[in-house]
Amino acid sequence: MIDWFAFLLVFVTAMIGTVVVVSAYALGVRLLTISGRSPIVTPAEFTDAITVVTPAEIRQAEKRAAKAAKKSPLSEGQKRAALVGAWVCFAVSGIAVIYGIYLIVGEHVIKMFS
Repeated sequence: MIDWFAFLLVFVTAMIGTVVVVSAYALGVRLLTISGRSPIVTPAEFTDAITVVTPAEIRQAEKRAAKAAKKSPLSEGQKRAALVGAWVCFAVSGIAVIYGIYLIVGEHVIKMFS
């Protein structure tokens, strides 16, 4: 016999958790960009790997990010607040993920060691 209410509860909880994690992370990236700290990640160099991004493209992306940071109409205090808000969003996202992992394996680990 399938407990449909329990199935629905797990489904709704998973959807809410997903929305919280993705929304908090996306808002954090947006606030990080607003604060003038554009998240540019240069590709890692591996032996015998194909380089997807050329050094000229990396310089061009860094130049665009610097230009966008200069054009920001925000004051230094607003940029600082956006940076703090970004880190808070990243923390909320991380805590939600850690709590989800705890819900899945936490009880079992506690029972193993007690």
